[in-house]
Amino acid sequence: MRLSQRVANLPPYLFVEISRRIAAKRAQGADVISFGIGDPDLPTPPAIVEALIAAAREPANHRYPETDGLPALRRAIAGWYAMRFGVEVDPEREVLPLIGAKEGIGHAALAFLDPGDVALVPDPAYPVYAAGAMFAGALTYPLPLRAEDGFLPDLRRIPPEVCRRARVLWLNYPNNPTGATADRAFLEEAVAFCRRWDILLLYDNCYSEVAYDGYRPPSVLQVPGAKGVAVEFHSLSKTYNMTGWRVGMAVGAAPAIHALFQIKSNLDSGIPQAIQHMAIAALTGPQDYLADRNAIYQRRRDRLVPVLRQIGLTLVPPKATPYLWARLPQGYTSGEFATMLLEEKDIVVTPGRGYGEGGEGFIRLSLTLPDADLERAVQRLTGWRIPPKG
Repeated sequence: MRLSQRVANLPPYLFVEISRRIAAKRAQGADVISFGIGDPDLPTPPAIVEALIAAAREPANHRYPETDGLPALRRAIAGWYAMRFGVEVDPEREVLPLIGAKEGIGHAALAFLDPGDVALVPDPAYPVYAAGAMFAGALTYPLPLRAEDGFLPDLRRIPPEVCRRARVLWLNYPNNPTGATADRAFLEEAVAFCRRWDILLLYDNCYSEVAYDGYRPPSVLQVPGAKGVAVEFHSLSKTYNMTGWRVGMAVGAAPAIHALFQIKSNLDSGIPQAIQHMAIAALTGPQDYLADRNAIYQRRRDRLVPVLRQIGLTLVPPKATPYLWARLPQGYTSGEFATMLLEEKDIVVTPGRGYGEGGEGFIRLSLTLPDADLERAVQRLTGWRIPPKG
């Protein structure tokens, strides 16, 4: 059987490999504790689940959905953006429901990139940004995210010849994997940069509702003029613990939203309607659940950070995202350290190199594991020190 060259060139997806390693270790009888995949351990709020159950009983929801979603869902998304960010969007032209943000992010490359075009992609970053560009036959130009810059890309360092070929710029704040945040001044700079070079700004804002210490992450669409050059991707996955239900949205520039709709209408049939009703309940219902959930993550963050520092890692407690991004001691590669931790402590972390070359020397830990697992991991690490290299 002959496979396409793009499949042959595709590296294994990071989290598939992590899941396989966990399964293999557990098959040996090990009590593996995973900080690997950012999948919330807390359940979807009961009222949201009840809305799904009621909608599933309606025969009208047993049929094919429309790609652009129920008008009520698009209105709910627009209403949520108005409530949360003070941003007014047209639910008919500037909103598109997605089968999870990952689906929309992957399809975006087919809507906005041709072979030979350039996508500006942060490094390290969520792997799907670069994978989508590869599927579209486009090239990626990495934008280094350095600790000394607050893990923000320096857009001024991009050569003009690259800017002229670039068609999209991916940004993601609060950031996966680094946990970094971006202030309003940086977002204004990014919008101005994209306007100058006629580049579409693709802004992944899926972690805006996972924040601590009173911090409220912004939307790029709050910047004046952003809707002319930007599409923001968001998701109910991390906001309402709905990763398994696959609901997200793209919001912003109407021509770009329409182009993404054209791709999707040819490749998928939309979100099942019962799940759309579930999403409406989430977006329009009480939001006080979020503060309680974030308090749990913050408590876990504060429990884990001192222990990681004690064993020899360097990190700054994040103001947002359920992730800790920790620098390794000199001499360790991220894959080497992750393997050592799995073999010696039965603890899984994500190697930073899986997010790009710029992630080498770091590991990511997710706070989305039960408190009992977290405590067992803390006990295993307490009193242990990372052995020096060399």
